[in-house]
Amino acid sequence: MIRGAIFDMDGTLLDSMPYWDHAGEVYLKNIGIKAAPNLGKILFPMTMEEGAEYLQEAYDLPLTVKEITAGTNRTVENFYQNQIPLKPGVIELLKSLKARGIKLAVATVTIRPLAEAALERCGVLELFDTLVTADDVGCGKDCPDIFHKASEIIGTKPSETLVFEDSVHALQTAKEAGFVPVGVYDDSSADEQDKMKQIGVMYLKNFDVDVEDLFSVQ
Repeated sequence: MIRGAIFDMDGTLLDSMPYWDHAGEVYLKNIGIKAAPNLGKILFPMTMEEGAEYLQEAYDLPLTVKEITAGTNRTVENFYQNQIPLKPGVIELLKSLKARGIKLAVATVTIRPLAEAALERCGVLELFDTLVTADDVGCGKDCPDIFHKASEIIGTKPSETLVFEDSVHALQTAKEAGFVPVGVYDDSSADEQDKMKQIGVMYLKNFDVDVEDLFSVQ
């Protein structure tokens, strides 16, 4: 029986991935450095600190990890506070799940101030019972800690908790940890649809879904 749902934020709830694909590139450009064309894909699964460490080493930056993280945060802060939209159908789905007594959580690698700012501006922060960030658990979604922490807070077992993700690696992590994985389409992961369909118990092209279908996926 499904009792909880954990949502990834970027690329799942928010249509933010087009910007994240270029966030590292924009940051480097601002300090006079040309980024490699695949930088966005490299940084995508990392926490902000992990990404800063990568930029420091890969581009031989004469800055501390703390300084690079601060610079990256400045690059994306305005975007989260003022621009990133929700994906269509998100509010309706969340309200439908909430009305059925489902506990809701967000699990994101984005730092808490930016995540809260975007979700509050979009009018959905109050619908969630908790928000857990990668910083809270000390690792990204290559390990299941963030999902376990979220389910622990909302009081559900992995086997009764849906995890909505738009990336293959995160969906696989959730599945291997015993959660019920639901793949979500995003342009940034369009070339991985077949893999996501294999991993997930359901694959959503959009959020125009009959909520009752989500309760019969186990």
